[in-house]
Amino acid sequence: MKKAVIYARYSSDTQTEQSIEGQLRVCQEYAKAHDIVILDTYIDRAMTGTNDNRAAFQQMIKDSAKKEWDFVLVYKLDRFSRDKYATAINKKALKDNGVRLVSATEHIPNTPEGIILESMIEGYAEYYSAELSQKVKRGMNETRRKGNFTGGHLIYGYKIENRKVVIDEESAETVRFIYEQYAIGVYVKDIIKALTEKGIYSNAKPFARNSIYNILKNEKYSGIYRFNE
Repeated sequence: MKKAVIYARYSSDTQTEQSIEGQLRVCQEYAKAHDIVILDTYIDRAMTGTNDNRAAFQQMIKDSAKKEWDFVLVYKLDRFSRDKYATAINKKALKDNGVRLVSATEHIPNTPEGIILESMIEGYAEYYSAELSQKVKRGMNETRRKGNFTGGHLIYGYKIENRKVVIDEESAETVRFIYEQYAIGVYVKDIIKALTEKGIYSNAKPFARNSIYNILKNEKYSGIYRFNE
């Protein structure tokens, strides 16, 4: 009886454990239907398929050298990788260890025709990933043009209202005070002391020196915002 391991992956925090459970279930059903014994599972959570720098994936490739199993089962080939070059390199590593990559849902025959079909599926997976990345970038650019917040860290002194970044007057007053004091030569430690005496804190604690320096060095307070740097 042939032996296999299952590799499962989902690519972002917006996906859930149900995605993994579904992949495992389909692979297990495939194994049962083809008299294959599952020896282990390798799972990467919230990891992109556009590179192979994934802990469980790399461990699986390494373990294949033990030559204890015949197949790596995946729900679809794009779970293995969305990069055709990484796919080729890692499939070669498996092949050298006597292991074959098998998709549980894409019926690819182990024939010369299957080689062409598999290559087409892998090429489409990379195309889909590249196209999706472009769509996301276009969407974020359009969101920025409308002046809407696109996510990420919101600096001290600002807040979100109706999806737009606006000045939070209460905390902005603190930012102005910090800049004004520093501009007239007040030391950072004395700025912190003055803020504490005013009852102004950062996360319920006195401002740290690094917090003050970060505010002073952040060019966003001067109206400069850099995208994609």
